Amino acid sequence: MDANLDLLRMRKVFIVEDEPALRDTIETVFKDAGFVSVASASSVREACEVFAESPGDIAVLDVNLPDGDGFSLMSRLKRIREVPVIFLTARDDPDDVVTGFELGGDDYITKPFLPKELIARTVALLRRCYREDGRIVQLEDAIVDFSSAEVIRGGERIPLTGKEHDILLMLYNNAGRVISIDRLCEAVWGDNRYGYENSLMAHIRHIREKIEKDPSRPVSLITVKGLGYKLKI
Repeated sequence: MDANLDLLRMRKVFIVEDEPALRDTIETVFKDAGFVSVASASSVREACEVFAESPGDIAVLDVNLPDGDGFSLMSRLKRIREVPVIFLTARDDPDDVVTGFELGGDDYITKPFLPKELIARTVALLRRCYREDGRIVQLEDAIVDFSSAEVIRGGERIPLTGKEHDILLMLYNNAGRVISIDRLCEAVWGDNRYGYENSLMAHIRHIREKIEKDPSRPVSLITVKGLGYKLKI
């Protein structure tokens, strides 16, 4: 079993295609391939609104859209978040292909396409862009995506607060080792760490509610009585 592939399938795919039937087909292709988070839009305007509210990890863009084109849309999306882009379009003119790459596109697939090819190219691009970045971590009952400050559990993406992210990152960077309360407070609150023990405990409780199947019986974020906390991965 390819554990890394399972992690890549947790990456959010964002599709922009104006033809409803084809858009539904592309969504189904990704979901059937095991991708748990797929979002879509049908126009440049809708794409910018949806992406700004919940950015994807990779974008599949049609070039011909009713209110613009995929080339200009790509630059607008990348201003929100730098993501890899696959152009999926019926325009197979060599100049269009070159333009797509020159503007920052990562791949170009022409219609009609084979579903297996689309998935294979998507996975290959995700591997190149997110390989060994240490930003997405599999826990017992959830996945932590540090790059987007989210927890993925049961197909749902749960946002982390800034403090929760910092605490989890400190524990992850020292996975398997006990980190004292003082060290955690210093990592999160700096020199003003004194008096934040109760706040830390509250953040730990909220983190467990997001990453643990049963927060009252944690299996990933463990309390070591009298010493501190450790993260098991």
